[in-house]
Amino acid sequence: MADENAATPKRDPIKNPVGNTAAQKRKQNAVSVGKERREALFRTKRLCRAGVSTDTDVPIDDNEMMIEEEQSILESQTTSAVQELNLAVTFQGKGAVQKKVNALRELRRLLSKSEFPPVETAIKSGAIPLLAQCLSFGSHDEQLLEAAWCLTNIAAGKPEETRALLPALPLLIAHIGEKSSVPVAEQCAWALGNVAGEGEELRQILISQGALLPLAKMMLPNKGSTVRTAAWALSNLIKGPDPKAATELIKVDGVVEAILRHLRKSDDELATEIAWVVVYLSALSTVATSILVKTDLLQLLVERLASSNSLQLLIPVLRSLGNLIAGDAYTTNAILALSKCLNSEHRVLKKEAAWVLSNIAAGSVGHKQLIYKSEAVALLVQLLLTAPFDIKKEVAYVVGNLCVAPAEGSGRSTLIFDHLVSFVRSGCVRGFIDLVRSADIEAARLGLQFLELVLRGMPNGEGQKLVEREDGIDAMERFQFHENEDLRNMANQLVDKYFGEDYGVDE
Repeated sequence: MADENAATPKRDPIKNPVGNTAAQKRKQNAVSVGKERREALFRTKRLCRAGVSTDTDVPIDDNEMMIEEEQSILESQTTSAVQELNLAVTFQGKGAVQKKVNALRELRRLLSKSEFPPVETAIKSGAIPLLAQCLSFGSHDEQLLEAAWCLTNIAAGKPEETRALLPALPLLIAHIGEKSSVPVAEQCAWALGNVAGEGEELRQILISQGALLPLAKMMLPNKGSTVRTAAWALSNLIKGPDPKAATELIKVDGVVEAILRHLRKSDDELATEIAWVVVYLSALSTVATSILVKTDLLQLLVERLASSNSLQLLIPVLRSLGNLIAGDAYTTNAILALSKCLNSEHRVLKKEAAWVLSNIAAGSVGHKQLIYKSEAVALLVQLLLTAPFDIKKEVAYVVGNLCVAPAEGSGRSTLIFDHLVSFVRSGCVRGFIDLVRSADIEAARLGLQFLELVLRGMPNGEGQKLVEREDGIDAMERFQFHENEDLRNMANQLVDKYFGEDYGVDE
């Protein structure tokens, strides 16, 4: 998607704690978060195979949906179905409504039965203007539902296929209003969610046409399926990078109360969608963040983190916590819940938990001490030495932040001596030297920064001996002619200062 290609945000929290630039980091991370999870495509666009909850009689044959037909046959049938729909739309005789419904149902069946529906064929055959016509006001609910279902699956297609829905967007938005039946409104919301998932340009079009307010109102009642669809569509609509939509959403009457109520009482599936809304609200809008932290949202998130085993829910809960706590007080209970995630078998949870802890560790000295005194420390040391690279890098941010106090005056970080000595004597130097040796520029910089803390802070030259014993000198000297000037200067200065001509003479 157009906005999913943003670079991963750069961080330098050992020397510049998160609190100084929290809002900017959260915004950057929100834009790129989609590519960090394997289910990103499913979260962004969803093919409607089984339909929405409805009292309307819409026959659904589960076995039929699983049949994969030859593409050429499917395309031929789709062309015929669009032609039949065209005839039905122009037909004015007895049974005209049922004739349209039957034609729509056949097209919907063809667009729903395959994992790769014949969307391109439907569009080239002229389906979009016919489907838009079938959304006209005063039409029967069954007709509206079938037409919206077809548009939902067309919107789940390729970018150019999604853009083909532009003429139908005003009608889809109109039918998510309060005067529509619940099934029709939900199906239209699903279609709009797929459109919003395509990228920033289409999101701005939807917002300018008034999609946000009715979607927000759909999230207010206690109607599980409808609220779930509306929340998912909203998370696509506000996901940035422009924060205006997130700020507008948080100001809608009842939205904050609905978020809290759903997180407190709903099942994991609904709570997951609500949590993703919180992710983008807290990442993009300082107004939303300031409102949310004054509620009991943090406690609700911590409770979900401690009680749920759903990976789909825990990821947005962790992400939300990481966004919200960057500038706010926190509790021991949160650290305990995060320790549980560090010890999880799921690597995604470990990485997300480490990211949250890095935000806490970049805060006040009190925050750092909470983590340092918890069971998380042993897990952090273990992960720094044994975890895959991406997790190791996140853990390194936590450890580095725990060893320095917020910078004062000169901007140079003040060491927290006890924390540094404890981590170094637990064997952490080797993990940071591994980062120095990596091809990842950000990780190498992080490793060099920690080595500077070790060489500066460990007593009686112990830091120099440890770095030398772990082949740290060799790791730093590889930057002697490195193309990155910052890394080259940093490494060369450390080698010259701590391992110059006088190093080892006294021995």
